[in-house]
Amino acid sequence: MAKPLVAIVGRPNVGKSTFFNKVVGKKISIVENFPGVTRDRLYADAEWCGNCFTLVDTGGLELKSTDQMWKHIQKQAEIAIETADVIILFTDAKTGLNSSDEDVAMKLRKSGKPVVLAVNKLDNYEPEKLYEFYNLGLGEPYGISAEHGTGIGELLDDVVSKFKSIGTKDDDDSLHLAVVGKPNAGKSSLCNKLLGFDRTIVSDIAGTTRDAIDTPFIYNDKKYTLIDTAGIRKKKSVQEDLEYYSVLRALGAIRRADVCIIMIDAEQGITEQDVKICGYVHEQGKPSVIVMNKWDLIEKDTNTINIFNNDLKENLKFMDYILPVYVSAKTGQRTDKILDLSLRAVENATRRITTGALNDLILDCVRANEPPSVNGKRLKIKFATQLSSNPPTFILFVNDSTLMHFSYRRYLENCLRKAFDFSGTPIKIIVRENSEDD
Repeated sequence: MAKPLVAIVGRPNVGKSTFFNKVVGKKISIVENFPGVTRDRLYADAEWCGNCFTLVDTGGLELKSTDQMWKHIQKQAEIAIETADVIILFTDAKTGLNSSDEDVAMKLRKSGKPVVLAVNKLDNYEPEKLYEFYNLGLGEPYGISAEHGTGIGELLDDVVSKFKSIGTKDDDDSLHLAVVGKPNAGKSSLCNKLLGFDRTIVSDIAGTTRDAIDTPFIYNDKKYTLIDTAGIRKKKSVQEDLEYYSVLRALGAIRRADVCIIMIDAEQGITEQDVKICGYVHEQGKPSVIVMNKWDLIEKDTNTINIFNNDLKENLKFMDYILPVYVSAKTGQRTDKILDLSLRAVENATRRITTGALNDLILDCVRANEPPSVNGKRLKIKFATQLSSNPPTFILFVNDSTLMHFSYRRYLENCLRKAFDFSGTPIKIIVRENSEDD
């Protein structure tokens, strides 16, 4: 049974994200002391007194604003309201009741959904500050302090009492796909195209997405969780603290992902920053798919893809295992191939080679090309075994590890890749000394 969905709504800067982080027990939503920080809907699982539910944080509602970004934020909040089982309306005890609160309350009353009214920033309990909030016509207001955690228990008791069904804990066995890349490479457009609806805000303004946003979905009976991330800029271009934290969140998304979908703007071609992002994914040992986006804008002939592929190979020599795909997130051209390639990359990353097959291969490789001798001494590989997968990691036991030249290690890696399909994933070779006599 699906978990109940609880949406947190309200005007900007009333403490919605602070409450969200407090209830889910970790800092998922970025919190700053000015409005407009949360832009998309953020989801996280939470539990209260044995009741499991999904909490949704939304951007602040400015219903009368004509600003383009506020309209985007409003649309995301409205989708959260439509899909929610229970809504928590957040207000601010310090600023008191205002016309924006009344506008939002009227919208919620029309929705017909159960609404719980939270009056936040009541750091010292002063019940007289709650009286005016009865005017919203949403029942009893709960005075809380999201920052200090006071009053949240009673509020959540009321929230879970309105559930029609009780959610239960389940293990997340979905495949986590992190969509990463520079700002404005089309990450959010791709997420929306893969999901089939506008999950995230899409704008030509670089830096629109600030949080790493998780969205579960099912495709061909396979569970996925799509993580849309903020664009990763060069360090010198990151000027505000907020964007710095967004980049950290994006790097964290790479670390927790099963596969990284690296978006590159085909119009710009692969840039130094793209190479750095690919390098970070490679260092983390993550399988990946290189997505060349905006392919519909490229003038093409029969040799265009070969030129782009050669450019990728030249710039990503450290990632000679890449799986590239050329798409248009805007039109949907070839976006269906991304999930297939992601599955292939994961399958290759989790591949295990039997010890017998591995040692036979290494023996054939050494026979075909013996290690060079150093000061009259030659490297001997005595035994090989696979230590782990994801990424595939192999240990070679040798007579003297200092005799393993990086070029010969590279040769052995190429042999492994030719014999087994490790496309889309890095592999690691560890060399250890075995001093026992032959």
